[in-house]
Amino acid sequence: MKALARYAALNSYVEVSRSVGIDPARLMRGVGLDPSSLGLPDRWIPAVAIARLLEQSAATSGCEDFGLKLAERRRLANLGPLSLVIREEPDLRGALRTLIRHENMYNEALRIHMAVTNGLATVRIGFEFGEPTGTRQATELAMGTLHRLLRDFLGTQWQPLTVCFTHTAPADPSAHRRFFGPALKFEQKFNGVVFYENDLETPNKTSDPQLRAYAQQFLDSVGFPEETTTLDRVRELVELLLPTGRCSVEQIARSLGVDRRTVHRHLADENETFSSVLNSVRTELAEQMVSSGRHSLTEVATLLSFSSSSNFSRWFRGRFGCSPSRWCAEKSARSPGKPSPRNPPSPAARAP
Repeated sequence: MKALARYAALNSYVEVSRSVGIDPARLMRGVGLDPSSLGLPDRWIPAVAIARLLEQSAATSGCEDFGLKLAERRRLANLGPLSLVIREEPDLRGALRTLIRHENMYNEALRIHMAVTNGLATVRIGFEFGEPTGTRQATELAMGTLHRLLRDFLGTQWQPLTVCFTHTAPADPSAHRRFFGPALKFEQKFNGVVFYENDLETPNKTSDPQLRAYAQQFLDSVGFPEETTTLDRVRELVELLLPTGRCSVEQIARSLGVDRRTVHRHLADENETFSSVLNSVRTELAEQMVSSGRHSLTEVATLLSFSSSSNFSRWFRGRFGCSPSRWCAEKSARSPGKPSPRNPPSPAARAP
C-alpha cells in the first residue's frame, strides 16, 4: 500500500500558490487531489501525490523555494494532536524523540533519525514513497518545518552548525540562506541539521507536567495510522473521490499502489466488497447532505457521483424506502420539539 499523509501537509498551499501566480485547484486535480478537502486537515491522502504537487507547483511557478514558502507559514499545530504532546515535553530531546516516535501520525512516508556522537546531534530527514518521484520541495518543506521547531525551543537567535541538503543549490540561494542561516550546504551526503548535543537539554519553559500527562492520554486515544485497515483506507478514498467523478476500484487501487485484485482480496478478508463500501459511504453522505438542506438534489447527485438526479432518487428510495423530499420531511417532523405527523398532539396538548 502507498504511504499516506495528512492533508495538513498542504496547509497554506492555496495562499502560497496564489502569491506566486499559479492555480492551486488545477494543479491539485492534476495529481488526483480534491481541492475542497483542504479544509479537512486530518484526512489521509497518498503522500506521493503531495510530493508531486509540490514539484509541479515549483516548476509551474518558476519558484525554486516553493517548499520553503510553505515552511515559513508552518506552526507546531500543523502536526495535529501530536503538537499537544510536543509542546509539553520538558526539553528539546523529549520533543524530538516524540516527533520521531510518532512520525507516522502525520506522514507515513517521512523518516526522521537522530544520532548523538562526539558532542554533536544530527537529525536526518528522508522519504520512502514506494515509487520514484521528485523530493526536493518536500524535503525543503520538511527541513524548514524541523528548523522552525528547533527555533521554537532554542530561540530565534539560535543557529545550527550545519544545514545539509543532498540536492544542488538553487540558482539564487538567498531565500534559503535567509531561512536557514549561513551554515547552509548543498550536495551533501544527507538531508539534515547538525547542532551541539547540549542544545538537546534546553528546558522548555512553557512545559507543564500535569498538562503533559493529559496530552499524552489524548494522543494515545487518537490511535496511530499504522493501525488503519485496508477497509478504512478504501472508505477514506471513496469519500475523497466521489465528488471528482473518478471513484472506481481501479482508481482506488492506483491510489493505494496495488492492483484491483489486491483491493478485492483485502476487502473480502473483512467481509466487504467494493460495492458494499461504496454504498455505505454514499448512504452516510446522502443522509448528511439531504438533511442539511444546503444542496439541491442535482448537487447531491453530482457530489455522490450519480449520472443524474433521477438515478440518485431511485438509489435513495432503495436505501431509505422513500424519496429524498419525503425522508427529509419525516426526519424534520421527528426532530425534538416537533410532533410526528403520524402521532399528532392531543387536544389537551394543543390547548392554550
